[in-house]
Amino acid sequence: MTRELVLDTETTGLDYETGHRIVEIGIIELENHLPTGDFFHYYLNPERDSDKGAKEVHGLSREFLRDKPKFSDIANEFIDYISDSKIIIHNAAFDVGFINAELTRCNMKKLSDDKIIDTLILAKKKFLSQSVSLDSLCRKYNIDLNGREIHGAIKDAKLLASVYLELIGGRQSRLDFEIITENVNTAEDQLFSLDGYNKNINLKRKKNLEVNKEDYELHLSKILTIEDSIWKKINS
Repeated sequence: MTRELVLDTETTGLDYETGHRIVEIGIIELENHLPTGDFFHYYLNPERDSDKGAKEVHGLSREFLRDKPKFSDIANEFIDYISDSKIIIHNAAFDVGFINAELTRCNMKKLSDDKIIDTLILAKKKFLSQSVSLDSLCRKYNIDLNGREIHGAIKDAKLLASVYLELIGGRQSRLDFEIITENVNTAEDQLFSLDGYNKNINLKRKKNLEVNKEDYELHLSKILTIEDSIWKKINS
């Protein structure tokens, strides 16, 4: 049984060395290249403001994040969850840099490079001199990008899982993935649908379900208050 974890983060800015922090972390679990339905997801209080550009990408305000756990509160759970599994990340240097900075603040061991599979590197080898952003790869492989106007760690982890399966095994691997998930009305696939969110059978950690619903509703409402929001321009 091969366990792999597909991980994504959202942050307050681009540079952890200048004090930027993680505001959201999302991981979905694969076994033998198929989703198990298990996941790890938290919004995090970064104890600082997000840069304007970062806030426009993820839509998470400081007010929304104020009562969320700090990374130190979930660090042990995070380490227990990843265990010794391989971790799939797109542009791993970015996410790993932020995660290791957070772990260092907690006086905990950094992630080991030999556990990381960087899909950016895989894609660059396959698509020489072409754009290999996550959006570009999704378009190359006809992966549905609906709902990605607002970036989210779980949504992007799901997209990345589909891209990863294409990169390592071609369309048949992704078809197997889609067959498992096509009847599951997940929050990451129906980003703006609260009905879909509440029906999501993958969000099986019942102790967090109501909190997640409230977080999600508040998140959507706060997006509307962002000054000069890029999402208002997109949707106009």
